[in-house]
Amino acid sequence: MDQLPVVFTFPGYEKFGATLTPSLNAEEGTMEHKTFPDGEIYRRIVTNVEGRDVILIGGTTDDTATLALYDVATAAVHYGARRVTLAVPYFGYSTMERAVLPGEVVTAKTRARLLSIIPPASNGNRIFLLDLHSEGITHYFHSGMPARHLRATSVLLPVIREVGGDDFVLGSTDAGRAKWVEGMANELGVEAAFIFKRRLSGSKTQVTALNAPVEGRTVVIYDDMIRTGGSLIGAAQAYRDSGATRLIAVCTHGIFADGAYERLMNTGLFDLIISTDSHPAVHALESKGLHVVPVADVFLSHLTL
Repeated sequence: MDQLPVVFTFPGYEKFGATLTPSLNAEEGTMEHKTFPDGEIYRRIVTNVEGRDVILIGGTTDDTATLALYDVATAAVHYGARRVTLAVPYFGYSTMERAVLPGEVVTAKTRARLLSIIPPASNGNRIFLLDLHSEGITHYFHSGMPARHLRATSVLLPVIREVGGDDFVLGSTDAGRAKWVEGMANELGVEAAFIFKRRLSGSKTQVTALNAPVEGRTVVIYDDMIRTGGSLIGAAQAYRDSGATRLIAVCTHGIFADGAYERLMNTGLFDLIISTDSHPAVHALESKGLHVVPVADVFLSHLTL
């Protein structure tokens, strides 16, 4: 008789794991870890993994988290895991997917290659990634770690429709997200708004055109990632200057670095900001008004295959 899958959840993703584990009819795995005075980290897989499907839930939010995934996955294979699956809601360094200047490290590629050299389990390894900044990142993974790109639209579109109301426009922050936003707008059956900018200097840009009428309407601005919020504030101000009466920001990955959430809300531009729980940073902001959308269900059906 097949043994139950075992799910190991890494720090910051406890809620994510608590949702997925019972839905997968899986056992919650136990790990031990401690940090020595010199900074070295001891890890031990306590739950028996021999002959079992092992699912690791964690993001590559920093180098320590990335190495934790690598170390535990490698150990799981060593101790006889039947298959190893990495569920990675947030893949760090996804904006460093190509070199612009000579000598730049394409860190998205080096991280993908690191995870690709996890030894293969008897039934193989795989990784699931969510709303990558560049879809081509999946091709940085080697054949021993096939990568699947999942989209958060199944959980975000119903929320966008609800908060947008009867008459809203789905807006982008810049031309770089235009195709993505257009596809979402088509699924929602609403207009898509794109901002066209002209750079005046190294620090100043000027909005030269807006392709959709927003005067007197709600604009829901979508971006895959909110890091510092600079681009979002610029876009929101452009929509407001064009007559939008209500602005709502929605993202998949809410990093909100260096007080970005507070800075965004203090502008007075936004009625509401929404993010999925793909990044652990969002949990501390729920009490401050951030609306958090769980994204575990996006992974659920794929993890049962």
